[in-house]
Amino acid sequence: MAERLSLLSLTLSPSPSTPAPTTMAAFSTTASSRILPSATAAAAAASRARLSFSSSLKCLQSSPLVSHLFLNQHTTLLVFIPSSSTASPKCAAASDPDQLKSAREDIKKLLDTSFCHPILVRLGWHDAGTYNKNIQEWPQRGGANGSLRFEIELKHAANAGLVNALKLLQPIKEKYSGVTYADLFQLASATAVEEAGGPKIPMKYGRVDVTAPEQCPEEGRLPDAGPPSPADHLRNVFYRMGLNDKEIVALSGAHTLGRSRPERSGWGKPETKYTKDGPGAPGGQSWTVKWLKFDNSYFKDIKERRDEDLLVLPTDAVIFDDPSFKVFAEKYAEDQEAFFKDYAEAHAKLSNLGAKFEPPEGIVINDGPSEPAPEKFVAAKYSSGKSELSETMKQKIRAEYEAVGGSPDKPLPTNYFLNIIIVIGVLAILSSLFGN
Repeated sequence: MAERLSLLSLTLSPSPSTPAPTTMAAFSTTASSRILPSATAAAAAASRARLSFSSSLKCLQSSPLVSHLFLNQHTTLLVFIPSSSTASPKCAAASDPDQLKSAREDIKKLLDTSFCHPILVRLGWHDAGTYNKNIQEWPQRGGANGSLRFEIELKHAANAGLVNALKLLQPIKEKYSGVTYADLFQLASATAVEEAGGPKIPMKYGRVDVTAPEQCPEEGRLPDAGPPSPADHLRNVFYRMGLNDKEIVALSGAHTLGRSRPERSGWGKPETKYTKDGPGAPGGQSWTVKWLKFDNSYFKDIKERRDEDLLVLPTDAVIFDDPSFKVFAEKYAEDQEAFFKDYAEAHAKLSNLGAKFEPPEGIVINDGPSEPAPEKFVAAKYSSGKSELSETMKQKIRAEYEAVGGSPDKPLPTNYFLNIIIVIGVLAILSSLFGN
């Protein structure tokens, strides 16, 4: 796929190699009008929502867009269409652990055949990156809640082209209805990094989806690639998310994946020696030579700036120009292991921003059986004899008991309490004898 992946992206349009979606319905409406009716929409809008479709995400033939949002290119948008008379689509409250694991395997197969690692990373980032730590209410605070599936948010300038990512994931979503969109976006993003050779990311799932386009964040929460003051701009945006300088630089390192196309974003060359043969649709300019491999090449190449065929945006250059950013950029250029460690932590933190989890502690999926995330021990919660231990804590205590030789069916092989009494008695006798 030809789209760049980062939160720092500008407008990117669909890849020419991506097949056009099937048109399921055509609405006589302008490009700027809302396709999904709101909760208070008129009866005419509500009746449009009653059209019966086999899935919650369908393709609509839109009018030609003359706005800069899609750079004057015609495109087809993916949007939710409710399958009943209700005004907003209904989504599962949380995800099924087994379906999450199966969906991950299907995403791996998709990556192997479509080379769509960059755009899937970008999708997860852009759904989470609208988070505002200064807003407490969900979903007004933004973040990883699946809102990016709605047309109103897809039309934001920074999200141009992400309709292609939705088209790629939609068959997986339809296959695994027990996985929320919010989880699917983050699952795809983390899996893409790992499958490209990046670090294992400590993810958790169980995110709840928003249910209506009215719950989408306003435009302007994502960063630009070429602001007048790049360092200040990055800090303003990422600090609002609750991220720090180290996390800003670590996340910037994901530019090791992907390309930018000038006809879509206004940045980069039409073609370089690294992109003329694809994979995917050829063309564009990449940040690194091997732009489908996740490593620390981004920092090395930005630092050296010796290859004119490699892209350096203002927000890339600033990580070596700003004194605080430079400390981390220099470190990552020399130490890939340190970069992987910090990136995995930053990516996981970003993917959780603004999310509402069911169950609250989230769901962890490993190679073994899926299980809830470990319960955090709070001493005050268990300090009273009146408090009943949770099932998770009981299992933890039992595991520790068995680790020292005990089992549910037999006592410990040694009576530690009796041994202690004996030792104390012996010491008392010896003390008495030597004392006399």
